[in-house]
Amino acid sequence: MPVYTKDFSELLEPTLRVVYDDSDRAWAPEWSQIFSVENSSKAAETDFSTTGLGLTQSYAEGEDVPFDTVYRGFKKVYTHLQYGLGVIITRIMYEDDQYRHMKAKPQALARSANEAIEINCANILNRAFSSSYTGGDAKELCATDHPLAGGGTFSNELATAADLDVTSFEQALIDIGDFKNERGLKYRAMPQKLVVSTTNAFMAQQILKSAQIPGSNYNDVNPAFNVLPGGHQIMHYLTDADAWFITTDAPNGLLFFWRRNKEFSNDSDWNSDNAKYKVTYRCIQGWTEPRCIFGSPGA
Repeated sequence: MPVYTKDFSELLEPTLRVVYDDSDRAWAPEWSQIFSVENSSKAAETDFSTTGLGLTQSYAEGEDVPFDTVYRGFKKVYTHLQYGLGVIITRIMYEDDQYRHMKAKPQALARSANEAIEINCANILNRAFSSSYTGGDAKELCATDHPLAGGGTFSNELATAADLDVTSFEQALIDIGDFKNERGLKYRAMPQKLVVSTTNAFMAQQILKSAQIPGSNYNDVNPAFNVLPGGHQIMHYLTDADAWFITTDAPNGLLFFWRRNKEFSNDSDWNSDNAKYKVTYRCIQGWTEPRCIFGSPGA
């Protein structure tokens, strides 16, 4: 629906003290702090893994060397989605706007696009514990029973859901150190960053930046002090206030693919002279390697 002068008559007379909107009051990009950003040149991107080998085995003199095999891992397909939004402003509205307010309104398209990207990426974490949203191994992002291609399971979720505190944080680091690869061997994943909602922002500060154990009457050294090289990241788009996550350096984890970055264009309708502005882009986000993150939905 076009923007008409009848709906914004105040903008036609130079009597207003100020004309403003809230399109510039946005948080700095948060999604790009935890997602790896890659460009794509195809309609879809596919990740596929194979396993390594098991442990070497002892064998007796004169016997054949034991042989192992390679197993198929898991496949994840990223199919790009197209997004867009536009706004139409009548030529008279454009011409008679005394404050040039509507002339700048197309800039709000950037805010709309950025907000949508933030929400879509945050939803990967918002749905991390939901079995309705699964990855290549048919399990949700954070689960206690991710299947291993060579048999068995591994966990990237607290066995007992808990709110963020020093004790649960310690257990998460222990569990990350116990990660297994697809053949059940130790998997090296180094914790990087604590991701929290605004509700847990103060607790994250206490855990990571207190020189002594937070909330304790003792003068014991806080072993969590500056233990994460990436510190903590507040994500304002997390919908579960007490859910929290720790990212790791596992490759091929949280991924964001640009098929076509944001493109802004404008044109005018020949019949009406209405000005048209739009933004379009194609992208997709998700995860391949669940060991890229460890989480708890909170108590």
